[in-house]
Amino acid sequence: MNVMPTPIAGAVVVRTQAHQDTRGAFSRLFCAEELAHVIGSRQIVQINQSRTLHAGAIRGMHFQHPPHAEMKLVRCIRGRVWDVLVDLRAGSPTFLHWHAHELDARSADMLVIPEGCAHGFQVLQADSELLYLHTAFYTPAAESGVRHDDPRLGIRWPLTATDLSPRDRAHALLPDDFAGIQV
Repeated sequence: MNVMPTPIAGAVVVRTQAHQDTRGAFSRLFCAEELAHVIGSRQIVQINQSRTLHAGAIRGMHFQHPPHAEMKLVRCIRGRVWDVLVDLRAGSPTFLHWHAHELDARSADMLVIPEGCAHGFQVLQADSELLYLHTAFYTPAAESGVRHDDPRLGIRWPLTATDLSPRDRAHALLPDDFAGIQV
């Protein structure tokens, strides 16, 4: 596993090498030992999968408030997505900056999103699936989000947004006095 930093502190891209032969391919999707310097003492406590049918659809931008903040490790297992994280951490030098990385099933890259960052993605290829590894349990009372089109963030989505859930449409714009979340 090759770990590559991103411009957002604590967020990395993990590139894995598929081993191929005449039968097909084998890839290691997660290894606590190889990723120990990235995940530290955290443990993966929940694994989720999403399937999104239509290109242009956006899911996000989601996060959980402390003490239920979570690190997410996200990998595309079918199709292709534009995966985005936004730094919402109070005092971070990259506060309100965003970073995107294209994830697809062929490259098998994984994006690691630290606590205090919102996460979302746009589907670039219909019928795409993501696998999420979480370091905290889903806690409905701690869940929150920011709008995908918040002008303070200025995320440049590659396609026109064609499908958002009612929940994601209802996220509020960041207030002018938003100082971040403490993680």
